[in-house]
Amino acid sequence: MLHVKTPEEVLALIEREFAAVADAELVSLSAAMGRVLAEDIAATEYVPDFDRSTVDGYAVRARDTFGCTDAIPAILPLQGEVFMGEGAEFTLNPEECVAVPTGGAVPKGADSVVMVEYTEDYGDGTIGISKSAAPGQNMIFRGDDVYPGKVILRKGRVLSSQDIGALAAIGKVQVPVRKKLTVGVISTGDELVPPEVVPGPGQVRDVNSPMLEAILGAFGVKVINYGIVIDNEALLSEKVRKAVSECDAVLLSGGSSVGVKDAACRIIESMGELLLHGIAIKPGKPTILGKAGCKPLVGLPGHPVAAYFITKLFVLPLLSVLSGRKQETYTTTAKVTESIGANHGRAQYQCCRLERRDGELYAYPIRGKSGLITTLAGADGYFCIDRDCEGLPKNAEIQVTVCSGG
Repeated sequence: MLHVKTPEEVLALIEREFAAVADAELVSLSAAMGRVLAEDIAATEYVPDFDRSTVDGYAVRARDTFGCTDAIPAILPLQGEVFMGEGAEFTLNPEECVAVPTGGAVPKGADSVVMVEYTEDYGDGTIGISKSAAPGQNMIFRGDDVYPGKVILRKGRVLSSQDIGALAAIGKVQVPVRKKLTVGVISTGDELVPPEVVPGPGQVRDVNSPMLEAILGAFGVKVINYGIVIDNEALLSEKVRKAVSECDAVLLSGGSSVGVKDAACRIIESMGELLLHGIAIKPGKPTILGKAGCKPLVGLPGHPVAAYFITKLFVLPLLSVLSGRKQETYTTTAKVTESIGANHGRAQYQCCRLERRDGELYAYPIRGKSGLITTLAGADGYFCIDRDCEGLPKNAEIQVTVCSGG
């Protein structure tokens, strides 16, 4: 008999029972992509460190251009020129201008830059300006991007390519990140054979191990695959103990139900503490969560779709807690293309394809049972029908969690 908890209760249990275990380490900027930031990063300098132009043109005092037009241009003597990669080591004189390139330094005294398209070089040392400038126009001022003490990245963030660029801009070449978690994956079942083996009578290929490796790898953890273990409690217990000794978390796929051969619950309980057996969710009800010391052990259903949803909905948030990572999901609003019944007293998750028609986004439910992996293949996302809802009518608006990065 399963004593189920709601999905909300499970997530609260994870937050309560587990904490960050991943230590911090310094890695080079080139190795920081996709890693979890271990501390806030604040700038120690100005970026840029000088006033600079965003266009090719002439640095001016804006007031010297007020009122000019094509017919009556402002005519300003050319005081000099600033070259790319060099500082502007002088101050702009009143009623004069200085030539500056895009990205070049703007001299002191100038408060705007006029695009070269609105100017004319008369060839006698003067420049005609046919469009007035506003203060600050076409300029980036010192510290506009960052300044000393400004926090640019918060701890727990998974570093992206644009974050790497920001770190490079402030000269942060050694980055404090969390060490990668190591997660053990074990599949159990007399009927399972590796993917490269042709199944015999009554046998099926192990889908969950490769799928879990893909999800976890995309999430940024190291995976140790301990292979397939037959339905022998002693052998399985030995394998789980080995995984617990070598990993930060262990996922046991199969054997999570309440049948005679379903030993996962007994084994996990023998390792330490059984926290739950059963979640009010479809698919994935016979899920197990326990802990050995501070290490979580998760018993996943053997059915691939159920294992997929439990991993996405609960295992990844659990690993986020262990790694100090901020968990992010991406959702979009769509209209469901057909009515769907749901009266199970459980939150029901449904894979779907997304398609845009006539400017609106539609979700096409992918029908199938939890043991059929084809209900996952080709899915763009998934949505939830609340446990207190009896179903959805056609064209109902839903929130679809978009599948990305595993």
